[in-house]
Amino acid sequence: MFSSFMTNTWIVATIVAVIAGVVGFFVVLRGSAFPAHALPNSAFAGAAAANLLGISALIGLGAFAAVAAIAIATLGRRGRHDVATALTLVLGLALGALFLSRSVQYEAQLFSLLFGEVLGVSTTELLPVALLALASIAVIGVLYRPLLYSSVIPDIAEAKGVASHRMELAFLLVLAAATALTVPVVGALLIFSLMIGPPAAARALTSRPAAAIILSVIIALITVWTAIAISYQTNWPIGFFVGTLSAVAYALGRAWAAWRTTRTADQPTRPDITLATT
Repeated sequence: MFSSFMTNTWIVATIVAVIAGVVGFFVVLRGSAFPAHALPNSAFAGAAAANLLGISALIGLGAFAAVAAIAIATLGRRGRHDVATALTLVLGLALGALFLSRSVQYEAQLFSLLFGEVLGVSTTELLPVALLALASIAVIGVLYRPLLYSSVIPDIAEAKGVASHRMELAFLLVLAAATALTVPVVGALLIFSLMIGPPAAARALTSRPAAAIILSVIIALITVWTAIAISYQTNWPIGFFVGTLSAVAYALGRAWAAWRTTRTADQPTRPDITLATT
């Protein structure tokens, strides 16, 4: 499990968990679970196209996810956001099916893109993945306060000059970059579980954004590392364990929140989320 051929597995899985924990916090906070599900399907189509063209899958993942993010933000502003997201999801699946049908590696590639194959990450992909992760976290760091305001109190954020549509586009592009990172590891169908379960569990444990982000990353790391260990021992798909453990983490977080609420029922109610940074 810790032999040399597993080195890339642990490195990439760690990067994926960190970026999923950070970006996933805002996915949960903004109620963007649907776009977090739709973007991987577009990224899936991009990876399938890249495979067909014989180029790096990361290029296809990033390009198609970015186009999908722009489409959701633009069409959602002019119409119903959920409709734009749903159409993007359907189109991504349709294109993915088309591209994979033209590939000679149809079955293996289909399974890998949909359900993940962490052992399939090559050494040449480590640097691009790491750089993309650093860029995504850097953007989140720059946008942290306006993104937080627009997520929690959008009306006040607008009054303070934070354009909600621009913030939505910026966040969706970061989400697209995170999607490009994580699809090869977790798969298009299960990636959103890692961006939803650990962050939602973290939010149930604390109302402080900074603390919730740290907890989200920790829970995501534990989820991915445990999934790798069990997958290695059982030879079952890592995506199955990531999805299951993410759901368990969320259930435990909600159980803790319910227990805490019961104990403090006679105390004044506090906001679900605060804008404190420490």
